[in-house]
Amino acid sequence: MITVTFIRHGESTDNLRSVWAGWSDSPLSNHGMNQARALGESFADTHLTIIYTSPLKRAHMTATALRDAQSEPKPTLVISPLLREQHFGAAEGRAWSIRQDPNRTLEEHFANDQYPVLYDRSQRFPGGESLDDLAARANEAICQLVLPHAFQAARIGTQDVHIALVSHGLCISEMVAALVKRNHGGIPDTSYRGLRNTAWARVTIQVKGERAGEAMGFNEDDCPPLLVKVTDFNRHDHINSIKRQKGGIGRSAYDPKQQDIRDFFGGTAVKESVEALERSESNAADEVVLEKN
Repeated sequence: MITVTFIRHGESTDNLRSVWAGWSDSPLSNHGMNQARALGESFADTHLTIIYTSPLKRAHMTATALRDAQSEPKPTLVISPLLREQHFGAAEGRAWSIRQDPNRTLEEHFANDQYPVLYDRSQRFPGGESLDDLAARANEAICQLVLPHAFQAARIGTQDVHIALVSHGLCISEMVAALVKRNHGGIPDTSYRGLRNTAWARVTIQVKGERAGEAMGFNEDDCPPLLVKVTDFNRHDHINSIKRQKGGIGRSAYDPKQQDIRDFFGGTAVKESVEALERSESNAADEVVLEKN
């Protein structure tokens, strides 16, 4: 069995604007860097085997803070473009709106530089990805970055494998769904959206029939079924005590030359789901359930 932790990036400067931000490469805000450091501290006693990260600054900076807090030997940090957020094409950096004008077509909205939320998974902004496109890429990420670790662990009989993937809200929701679909015991009817900045989700993957300390033999083209379980979702205890710095400092882009202003403390456990107060307003459909009216 292996453990997989999916981590959303810290607050970015684009998260503070009402714009579509997928492949737009904004850095962490100062508040976002505080979140990332608190995340790292909360994982300091959790040994990670390897850390995969999106190449976008907000995710890479979060992953670096996570790795910096790990004890020696530190895990390898691997950048993968498969972990990027959904690409919003012509809408990148443009203002978003929740509802469409019912008297206008989508094409008319786009022609007027208006980019409302798209409710159909097959729809996309010009030059961008649809949610179906993102799901295909997320599935590829699972196949390339996650499943090889699960099968290799079963072959050598180890359960001491914990991988982390630092990515983005929509991409993580599709990756978790892609993993759960592989569960041999059925698929729960659950949505995996709603991660706050630097919140994490955890999934365990067990190859059916494997036992700790016993190596399994199987061929690459005949892999046994998987038992997949989501054990945690939207865990954000580590940021519960972090307050935004006053005077606009928290909203500024993080500058590594700046002196640290405050310490970072983990928060108390949260037992029920909480509204995503740190949610990315740039991804309107990321962390809220929307109903088409």
